[in-house]
Amino acid sequence: MTATATTVPGSWVDGRRVGGRSTFTVHNPWSGEVVATVAHPTPAQVELALAQAWSARGSLAALPAHRRTSALRHIADRMMERIDEFAATITTESGKPIRWSRSEVERAAATFRWAAEEAARWSGELQRLDTDPANEGRLALLRRVPRGPVLGITPFNFPLNLVAHKVAPALAVGAPMVLKPAPKAPLSAIALGELIAECDLPAGAFSLLSVDNDDAAALVADPRLPVVSFTGSGPVGWRIRDAVPRKHVALELGGNAAVLVCADWSGPGDLAHAARRVALCANYQGGQSCISVQRVFVDRNRYDEFVRLLVEAVGELRVGDPWDPDTDVGPLIDEPAARRVQDWIDGAVAGGARLLAGGGRDGSVVRPTVLADVDAGSPVVCDEVFGPVMVVEPVDGADEGLRRINDSRFGLQAGIFTRDLALAFRAHRELEVGGVIIGDVPTVRVEQMPYGGVKESGIGREGVRSAMEDYTEVRTLVLSGVSV
Repeated sequence: MTATATTVPGSWVDGRRVGGRSTFTVHNPWSGEVVATVAHPTPAQVELALAQAWSARGSLAALPAHRRTSALRHIADRMMERIDEFAATITTESGKPIRWSRSEVERAAATFRWAAEEAARWSGELQRLDTDPANEGRLALLRRVPRGPVLGITPFNFPLNLVAHKVAPALAVGAPMVLKPAPKAPLSAIALGELIAECDLPAGAFSLLSVDNDDAAALVADPRLPVVSFTGSGPVGWRIRDAVPRKHVALELGGNAAVLVCADWSGPGDLAHAARRVALCANYQGGQSCISVQRVFVDRNRYDEFVRLLVEAVGELRVGDPWDPDTDVGPLIDEPAARRVQDWIDGAVAGGARLLAGGGRDGSVVRPTVLADVDAGSPVVCDEVFGPVMVVEPVDGADEGLRRINDSRFGLQAGIFTRDLALAFRAHRELEVGGVIIGDVPTVRVEQMPYGGVKESGIGREGVRSAMEDYTEVRTLVLSGVSV
């Protein structure tokens, strides 16, 4: 995609791309050039989208399973047919290295395939009620029905797959979706709208509204959107929840994910493997992932050797042009984001931290950075950096390691490098996080597994089946006079 002065419609309403007069620009984070000028929807177009979503809630919920599964499979298949185009769009709008953009397209297609399979199994549960004499001859059927149309709000860092994680579960359960993509990277979502428009779905099943962030509050407040599913920054997410306490709100927010390298991780090549995984997964999205490795705790008996291997592994990462297929680490979403990360690094060093690797910035690119001896109150420890920065510290055994992981107001995922099965189960029991990854970094998300956090990392769970449950509620049917 190249710079253009042409204004393109940036919304999908009634199966058509639409837009008004007011516009916004999308920039390439690597080059800084304008790659698209996108038209906002008009107020009338927004109103039509909401009215159609509300009107479609009954017909979409009643749609036979084969039509839902067919639509979801069609989207997955067409996405893979156009993988090169989608990957290029992701790299253009977000600066993500092309190798990771292709991976994101593959994951998004898998999300829709999983949704198709789950939609085919979405059948309900039978429950016997003749457990006491008064209810002989009664049988209950428990089915989950959509709560209503869903407002999905997505961020820039995974502009296609995080959209898929909103849209696919909604279509699978028959809930109309009104999507608001990130203004910094809306182009992948807009392209996805083309695939959905090809499907045989009721009008209003899917709408995309490229409204300004400031205008999203009206969507959040609209009673025709009883479900809000938000992925993004914590302050914005919690404001949404506070603004609509009577709505069903799911929040997938930030983190400062930790990994613990235990003393028993000592076999041939173990430390080198862990160092490579930590180095890659702290940096591969430019650190712009909620489960990017940020805090690294290492058993003191392994610390010096691990740090040496970690610094070597970080130094081997290819940094720069996202269009180079060998690039591991590209730019951040824009230069202001990179300046903020650089300021946090400089602040940590000014506070006494040792800079073991990186620490520099070139425009929107921040060099992968490793810090040690960081003050416990530094933002690079306490907050979410959302950049290619990690802090490495020694701990005296697993007890201290688990305690340090929990010493955070976030709780999304954690990784434990250990072969001790008892410790693995203990970590699963004690760690205040949504997911524990044993033998690897916390930067592991598989499309079908439940994904989400606790504390300030959010409420609710994504993952296809989990989101389908989140978008629905149980409705009970009791049959009387039946023999079971």
